[in-house]
Amino acid sequence: MKHDNYIVHHFIRVKSMESRDYQINLAGQTIDENCLIVLPTGLGKTAIAVQIIAQYLSVGEKAILFLAPTKVLVHQHYEFLKNTLTIFDIALITGEDIITKRRKLWENSVICATPEIAKNDLIRNIILPDKFGLVIFDEAHRSIGHYAYSYIASEIADHNTKIIGMTATLPSEKEKAVEIVHNLRITKIAYRTEDSPDVKPYIQDTKIEWILVSLSPEMKHVQSLLKASLDDKYAKLQKYGVVIYSNKSLSKLLKMQNYITSKNKYLTKLYFTTIRIHYALNMFESHGVTSFLRFCARMKLKKFGVDYLFNDINFTRGIIASKAMQENGFEHDKIIKLKDIVKQLDSKTIIFTSYRDSVEIIHEKLTGMNIKNGFLIGKAGKTGLKQKKQIETVQKFKNNDYKVLIATKVGEEGLDISEVNNVIFYDNVPSSIRFIQRKGRTGRKYSGKVFVLIAKNTIDETYYQIGIRKSMAAKNMGAQISHVLNNPSKSLDLYF
Repeated sequence: MKHDNYIVHHFIRVKSMESRDYQINLAGQTIDENCLIVLPTGLGKTAIAVQIIAQYLSVGEKAILFLAPTKVLVHQHYEFLKNTLTIFDIALITGEDIITKRRKLWENSVICATPEIAKNDLIRNIILPDKFGLVIFDEAHRSIGHYAYSYIASEIADHNTKIIGMTATLPSEKEKAVEIVHNLRITKIAYRTEDSPDVKPYIQDTKIEWILVSLSPEMKHVQSLLKASLDDKYAKLQKYGVVIYSNKSLSKLLKMQNYITSKNKYLTKLYFTTIRIHYALNMFESHGVTSFLRFCARMKLKKFGVDYLFNDINFTRGIIASKAMQENGFEHDKIIKLKDIVKQLDSKTIIFTSYRDSVEIIHEKLTGMNIKNGFLIGKAGKTGLKQKKQIETVQKFKNNDYKVLIATKVGEEGLDISEVNNVIFYDNVPSSIRFIQRKGRTGRKYSGKVFVLIAKNTIDETYYQIGIRKSMAAKNMGAQISHVLNNPSKSLDLYF
């Protein structure tokens, strides 16, 4: 129900949530079935979740579980629910809570949690599968393979538990989209696109600017050495009967693992060496000298086939040349362009990059420019950020303590900072979901700008083109699957 442009409900605080017709309609579509909500970024999926929770609280007796894949996002949902729901027994549970504390927290009416801890506590019988009447899976596109979402859904499926999935986009690959629907036991898709009439008034214009960066002669020299090394390994693979398709494609090569590794030890070593050179070349082209050299240092610690890599004359020459560039203070031509862009921006900016090494480098460069910046990375490893530090970093960015936030994948999903007007892709990702998630961090409250750094004649160009193509393919995936689900004569598997 809405009144004076606010949602009115017994379980929703007065004037805490703006009323939007598309949110009300999408929430209403979930009443009778397991439903997957597909809604572009920035349009309030969490607000829809609150309405669904309020609906259930009016009629249900069991607990409600709200899952999200990162601790930052879970905390964000927890704070939103505390500020909008009228009930007080709302809990936040992550892996950083000890078991004795979690046992008590699981007794609350509404629980926000990470999927890994929910899965683990189901396995430990700390919680039983029939505990929940409603489970909401945020960022539901993760529900493929062995991810914890799939396990949780399978455990609760036979206990009359309503399942709601939420995502900004389905994958562009039909097989993955179908797998998500199967894994979450979805029977209905409720979706909107940016072209839907009822959401258009809420869409902010987001412009994308492609910025081509030419590699310096020194970088091109190292690039040619690494490519020569790669060519040599492919020639040897072909000499031993391995048929290579699609112009030295890493993705195609990865799919050949079972076939090649079943042959002999030599071919297996050669195969993994080829893959490592692929990654090293991609790292050098997209992220620069230091990231490449650190990658090589980590490879030296590997036990299998390392001699094949570091005995390669072209590869070792590439390392030597890179060290010389590093000693002269050179990192990547992108850094120069990145500095120019950031200097010109006068509002909050998020820089996305896939690797922690380049996060550290960008952080150092911006700090050297006296630009206040922080970084957001995952928890894993010695350099990882604990939950408390992640939340603190995001809050500092919101409070304008930082002008720039540098983030890895952990910042791509659901990070809601409405004042972010600029996003910079330091590297490119061949994924429609990640492309859309990154782009969606801007243009929430006001018009946004996306700057995409592309090193010419490198993997950057390939990945950017793949990301754009897959984003177009993913745009109508919700409508396609919805059409099949609504037609009893069609089988989802057979249709696709």
